[in-house]
Amino acid sequence: MIKHLLLVPTLLLAATGLPALAAAAATQLNTTISAVTVYNDRAIVTRTARAEVQAGLNELHIEGLPASLIDDSLQAAATGTADATLLDITARQTFVATTPDPRRAAIEDALTSLREEERSLNDRAALLKSHRDLLDRLQNSAVTITGGERAERPKLDEVEATLAYGQAEIAKLNTQLQALDRELAQLQAQITAHQNQLDELPALPSRRSVKTATLRIQAAQPGDLDIELRYTTPQASWRPAYDAHVSTTESRVQLGYFAQVRQTTGEDWENVALTLSTARPSLGGHAPELSPWHLDLVPDAANEENAPLVRLQNRKALGFGAAPAPRLAAAQSSGERMTFDLVAADYAEAALDPSSTVATFTIATPATLHSDNSPQKIPVTTLDLDAEITYRATPKLRSIAYRDAHISNTSDFPLLPGQMNVFVDRTFIATSRLTHTSPGEKFNLALGADEALAITHKQVRRFTEQVGLMTKSTRTSYEYLTTVTNNKPGPLRLILADQVPVSRNDKITVKIQAPAAREARPDAEGKLEWTLDLAPGETREVPLNFTVEHAVGLAIDGLE
Repeated sequence: MIKHLLLVPTLLLAATGLPALAAAAATQLNTTISAVTVYNDRAIVTRTARAEVQAGLNELHIEGLPASLIDDSLQAAATGTADATLLDITARQTFVATTPDPRRAAIEDALTSLREEERSLNDRAALLKSHRDLLDRLQNSAVTITGGERAERPKLDEVEATLAYGQAEIAKLNTQLQALDRELAQLQAQITAHQNQLDELPALPSRRSVKTATLRIQAAQPGDLDIELRYTTPQASWRPAYDAHVSTTESRVQLGYFAQVRQTTGEDWENVALTLSTARPSLGGHAPELSPWHLDLVPDAANEENAPLVRLQNRKALGFGAAPAPRLAAAQSSGERMTFDLVAADYAEAALDPSSTVATFTIATPATLHSDNSPQKIPVTTLDLDAEITYRATPKLRSIAYRDAHISNTSDFPLLPGQMNVFVDRTFIATSRLTHTSPGEKFNLALGADEALAITHKQVRRFTEQVGLMTKSTRTSYEYLTTVTNNKPGPLRLILADQVPVSRNDKITVKIQAPAAREARPDAEGKLEWTLDLAPGETREVPLNFTVEHAVGLAIDGLE
């Protein structure tokens, strides 16, 4: 019969009537990371193992856990054939002599070997240089004539033989030293590469350590238990990323939803069931509470009652400081048994829980993430969304039309803020950023320029004249013409923008002759917009005519 394991507070053993505990049977468990839930600033790791327990008290030790593990987050659950009770869970820090991270340890070991080889080559080079110096001294002594009447002068053939031998040996030594220099250069390049690779890894704490979790289990009879240990560790996070593939012919957007996951927890996650959550545990469970905001007079040494200044007694009331995050609730103080059985989430694919404001995505395939802070792009889902594509142009500044896609999030997924790569008809256009878009909301994508629309903008006429009978005024008339041709195979909508000057003085009058108010009306800044629906091959002309009138002799700033 499968039995569930319960956690009983250690201090309540006497109250529960359990028998006195005998010496514990200690067992070292080899666990495997089976599942990980990643939040924006931490991760919950689940390890599993099978244990054989004996009748009586058992201690199960799980070693090599990351030093960053949060002790208060340790939870355990188990099922099996043994009639057993989980008494308590403890975490103990153990200091180690070597680096606990296997990836860092492998690089450090390689660096140690390379540096030992470097020292060996340097020692060999020093020996060869010493030998070469000795030969130099021997050659010098061979040709040196010592003083004294009885000193024998060296014979010429002996000197030549000594010099020839020395030069030949020195040449051999120089060749060997050159080969050593090449080996040292290659070795130093390898050392630099390994050191750079090591520097890319997260910095180690000042003290190298790991943690060991100990589960104490009281079993009425021997049997097997499937142990599940869960704990929280920081130094893990995920951020959304997107690839938007826009089809202008079908007016559709295929939105690839990805997660950029990083972790430096100190342990690799190999083929784990990965879950991503948008919950933010760091915000706490309750809204912050306001403290009283007091005002009082600043005390004065001479006369506290007449102090002219006012002080704030509580800076946090103004938001200068933040209230500490609420602590976890204290453990139950009664004799009630507490179960820590874990609830497994079963998703066929990444999905949003409609009853919660927090999105939880369960990745369909096992994931592997190494503890090296390298971002891993994990697909979450692909959304097929409708897009309304419009064109915008400001021919006064640039005679090119730009495409915009207006997209509605018709999925059940909230689109979180993140970087987006935009592709239009299989061509990469730009990198953009998506803002938070809830289901049902809309967002816009800039799709870049499209030169299939032919746009020209020119000034047709500009002339100045004197008007008025009694009071003379100067009137300057401007006439512009914008011509647009749709060379695309399908119809499209173009929003055309232009402007007229805005008078900032009542002695200057601006009047618009074209377009008519029903076609386009300027806003407070003088900007006008026309909405043109163009059929394939259609050409449209858009005139803009206006006058600027002012008293004769006034110098006007801003006229073209």
